[in-house]
Amino acid sequence: MIHRWETLTFLHHPVEPEAVQRLLPEGLEVDAFEDRAWVGLVPFAMKIRVPPIPFLPWLSVFPETNVRTYVRGRDGRRGIWFFTLDVPRLAAVAAARNAYRLPYCWARMRLQRAGSEVSYGSTRRWPGGSARTSIVVEVGEALAPGEATELEHFLTARWGLYTQLRRGIAYAPVEHPRWPLRRARLIDLRETMIGAAGLPSVAGDPLVHFSPGVEVRIGRPRLVEKAAFTRRRPGPRRGRSRSPAGRRRR
Repeated sequence: MIHRWETLTFLHHPVEPEAVQRLLPEGLEVDAFEDRAWVGLVPFAMKIRVPPIPFLPWLSVFPETNVRTYVRGRDGRRGIWFFTLDVPRLAAVAAARNAYRLPYCWARMRLQRAGSEVSYGSTRRWPGGSARTSIVVEVGEALAPGEATELEHFLTARWGLYTQLRRGIAYAPVEHPRWPLRRARLIDLRETMIGAAGLPSVAGDPLVHFSPGVEVRIGRPRLVEKAAFTRRRPGPRRGRSRSPAGRRRR
């Protein structure tokens, strides 16, 4: 598949590795940075096509918001593990769940840009629950070549994804240029998607970056673990639960 990922915001929170590891299938382990796992909430505009079909208005152009973390497989490669991926096209949900076995969800979504301010919104329709996001960021100056820190490179330079096929863990290569990153300021964040994925409540402001986008080629998933694994279901939540309204920042 060929994608364009545009008008993209990275929101990253550090969390305890154990809280993420318990949600991963056997065969994958948390890829930590300085003993911290990272959870990303990533909204953007998606354009998708399967060659030789061109990008088609409405059908193949739509917003997406995903909840993700970073892992290593037993094959030694680093990649992305998606907890959920919300899009507003039911056909895309069905296709991605069937072809890549990724946990896509059907949602009502919006993406708007006015000058330097970008806003994203999502409310899940299926399957289950009404996990939602409302995000507003202000886009700042571009990072110069070589200016990205080791952590910023760790969070954004990922050239593959892991998924769980019926026959085991698989890896799909993801090819694209390095993200052209811009600094960004969080204006507003209200979300319940991270908690809905079974992850613990996150505290403090996230690390925020914006990118105008890149073109992406995604290869077919290939098995790296032939044993049949089961995606771990979130267990009972402990401690204070997140309110339905999520969190607000101004």
